[in-house]
Amino acid sequence: MPWTITRLCIDCVDTGCVSVCPVDCIYEYVGDDNENFPNMLYIHPDECIDCGACEPECPWQAIFEEPAVPEVFKDDIELNHRTVDQSEVFKVKTFETKEHPTPEQVAENKVKWGWTEG
Repeated sequence: MPWTITRLCIDCVDTGCVSVCPVDCIYEYVGDDNENFPNMLYIHPDECIDCGACEPECPWQAIFEEPAVPEVFKDDIELNHRTVDQSEVFKVKTFETKEHPTPEQVAENKVKWGWTEG
């Protein structure tokens, strides 16, 4: 099963996951429909080999194995799957060094998107 990047990545776009992906299946949206495709990264589900290397590299804790995506983020599964049919507006994201968030910033981001672990 593929992995899914959730909306916890919106406007964070840390590329640590990109640097470890052995098959380059992590994409950025390059089209102009930002209402339907927010500024985040996306995993192409048909290219993902389910290695899980990306998940521990995400400092925002935004990546989940598809069956484990929290209920509040279930719509993000379909959002990632839309990379298949609309590949012309996605390109493999290049790695960029970014400062990692603090634990407090990660917690605030989760609250912002309505997720409370538990």
